[in-house]
Amino acid sequence: MARAAPTILVADDDAAIRTVINQALGRAGYEVRTTGTASTLWQWVNEGEGDLVITDVVMPDENGLDLIPRIHKMRPDLRIIVMSAQNTLLTAVKATERGAFEYLPKPFDLDELVAIVRRALETPRPGISAATEPRPAEEKLPLIGRSAAMQEIYRTLARLMNTDLTVTIVGESGTGKELVARALHDYGKRKNGPFIAINMAAIPRELIESELFGHEKGAFTGATQRNAGRFEQAESGTLFLDEIGDMPPEAQTRLLRVLQEGEYTAVGGRTPIKANVRIIAATHRDLRQLIRQGLFREDLYFRLNVVPIRLPALRERTDDIPELTRHFLALAAEEGLPWKIILPEAMEQLAEYPWPGNVRELENLVRRLAALYSQEEIGLEEIKAELAEVAPKTSEPSGNGLAQSVEHHLQTYFAAHESGLPAPGLYERVLREVERPLIALTIHATHGNQVRASEVLGLNRNTLRKKIRELNIPIIRGGK
Repeated sequence: MARAAPTILVADDDAAIRTVINQALGRAGYEVRTTGTASTLWQWVNEGEGDLVITDVVMPDENGLDLIPRIHKMRPDLRIIVMSAQNTLLTAVKATERGAFEYLPKPFDLDELVAIVRRALETPRPGISAATEPRPAEEKLPLIGRSAAMQEIYRTLARLMNTDLTVTIVGESGTGKELVARALHDYGKRKNGPFIAINMAAIPRELIESELFGHEKGAFTGATQRNAGRFEQAESGTLFLDEIGDMPPEAQTRLLRVLQEGEYTAVGGRTPIKANVRIIAATHRDLRQLIRQGLFREDLYFRLNVVPIRLPALRERTDDIPELTRHFLALAAEEGLPWKIILPEAMEQLAEYPWPGNVRELENLVRRLAALYSQEEIGLEEIKAELAEVAPKTSEPSGNGLAQSVEHHLQTYFAAHESGLPAPGLYERVLREVERPLIALTIHATHGNQVRASEVLGLNRNTLRKKIRELNIPIIRGGK
């Protein structure tokens, strides 16, 4: 006798969304029951119906997140997929904390939904643990933005919260790498421990080992007493190694030994000290290029890069600029600066600016507007004037073509080797460096539509898919 198809229970107050989910799951061979209320969903679960639940967060009669602990208490093996248009890090974290199998920000790809449903039904469920108590709703979010680019970041962070995996955050200066590291700590299993940050680029080379591992009295001239290093200060918590690409080779060797052996010794000391910390590293530099130049250890790179997170530049998430601007205006007002309103045409101008300094540059601009302008409303002319003042002066050649820019960067690259030469295989490496941003930006411009992207690039779709996998390019759908 044929086994009955699994039944999926779908709760969403939007009838159109219920219809498209019903159709997609129906084509995949599942039985689907849909409702627009949390109470009906709870009734079905209470009656023992359904093999999997898909629920929205905002329901007319109850918050979908509040249902998760109740459902798991009654039916611990029932998987729950949460979807929401409230696309914030806090939503993703709450869904994960309360036991959701997966969190899907709206709008989502229906093929991805079907794949997640299939995985949820087929993956063995580990032991059930008590759901974490909900966090206060008024808790301030560590990260701001609901763009498609940020949704992938939120989903990744939510999956990492209850792990001790080593993470490397890569992004341009000003993109918020320390904010991401703090979010991983503040919402993670080590949240009750300390968060200790150290900027490798800000510490003299000869002092880095002492800063990291501490020193004993008399270890060197001027060491008049024992000093605890950052590893010891971060005991049971998180150690954030910012600008890891600027770490000198000798310190890299010692850090690698700590990651391999789980212990270290203070400078001038002999007794090993157990390292009980989670390591999060960050850099704005290309560590793979530093490896090719012999400036960064490849074995340390693989130890640190267990989970890589690439933070998008602000120009890749322009949808977030209005929300970020309002957030910084509110912070300025809390600090006693006058409240300002950015007019719509001025906000559009902010979205068109390339933001070489990223979110940090936007924050500085907003504070300047709040402090220097007497009027409450900030219009287009004021924004144009401010952006003209801060426009970076480029040292690149006067020609504005791509060839001139590439030539300038290659000259800088060769100069970095001084009298030496780059490692063999330079031709393929350069092509790969150009290929990744070309494909990534084309996919972003087509809102994640790979068919359209392949047409724009002039590539076969299978070739494009292969390159996306090889170059580890994230696919973000539904961007504006």
